[in-house]
Amino acid sequence: MTEFDRAHGALLGLAIGDALGMPTQYQPRALIAARYGILDRFHPGPDDNFISRGMAAGRVTDDTDQAVLLGEMLVAGRGRIDPEAFAQALLAWEQRMIAAGSADLLGPSTRHALTLVASGTSTEVTGRSGATNGAAMRVAPVGIAFAPQPLSRLVDAVFQTGHVTHNTTIAIAGASAVAAAVSAGVGGATLPEALRLSVEAARLGAERGFYFAGGEVAARIEWALGLVLDQPEEAALDLIYRLVGTGVATNEAVPAAIAVCAVAPDDPWRVCCLAASLGGDCDTVAAIAGAIMGACHGAARFPSDAVAALEAANPGLRLAPLARDLLALRAG
Repeated sequence: MTEFDRAHGALLGLAIGDALGMPTQYQPRALIAARYGILDRFHPGPDDNFISRGMAAGRVTDDTDQAVLLGEMLVAGRGRIDPEAFAQALLAWEQRMIAAGSADLLGPSTRHALTLVASGTSTEVTGRSGATNGAAMRVAPVGIAFAPQPLSRLVDAVFQTGHVTHNTTIAIAGASAVAAAVSAGVGGATLPEALRLSVEAARLGAERGFYFAGGEVAARIEWALGLVLDQPEEAALDLIYRLVGTGVATNEAVPAAIAVCAVAPDDPWRVCCLAASLGGDCDTVAAIAGAIMGACHGAARFPSDAVAALEAANPGLRLAPLARDLLALRAG
């Protein structure tokens, strides 16, 4: 695999996991198990899902849209993002979604922060209460654009690109964990090596931002990985859902995503399917897991028919050119 294969795989895995989890997001695991079992293909949004009803099979959600938006702005800014411009771009994205009739809009931390930006509050403090998983779900492009070492430089980039909405110790720790795992994978690391670096990055990221009370992300990643060790798939998913949690909190979603990577470590598609079958905020969990697995295994490891279906459902997504542009930043 080339570095480009892995970078493209990270963005492709993010979008595939997101699209698989689109119909199941915010539904309980028992309902998902009864309706789909373990997902093995893209499904349309069901009528009883208040967020994704009416969405076509294979459509991505805010996770992919915001990651692409961040990536494009990162390229335009040559490795930096203007926080005011990013805030305006996120608001413009939401308006386009509302106009299209979508109910999949900005998350609570992002919306609160952008309200403060609009009122004239400094972007240095607008994200001081943001501890949900919005920064982690969209951070994969940072992992492509920045090498894993020195790790402090990568974590600085995570902070710089995310602090306008998620400027807390928990959110930055979680986003740093994801970015580090993706960055390591793009650089040629194995999955176990990438996951080990994610823990180190989470500890370093927790030194940034405003203090926010909650379980330590690094410790919860290590615990979650130990929890699923040697467990069969169904048992592992049950443990992740009941104990680790799959809610919008960063210290649930990120450990859950990393733990599910360890359940099927050699199969990126299977990991995306398992994560999307979890319940809760499972489109985000699957997007994060897919980005990490894609970075470590490359784009070619995803089934060609699934890639074709994703591209047909999301014309103009252009993940490969974005991956190439982000790699140019890494090389610089």
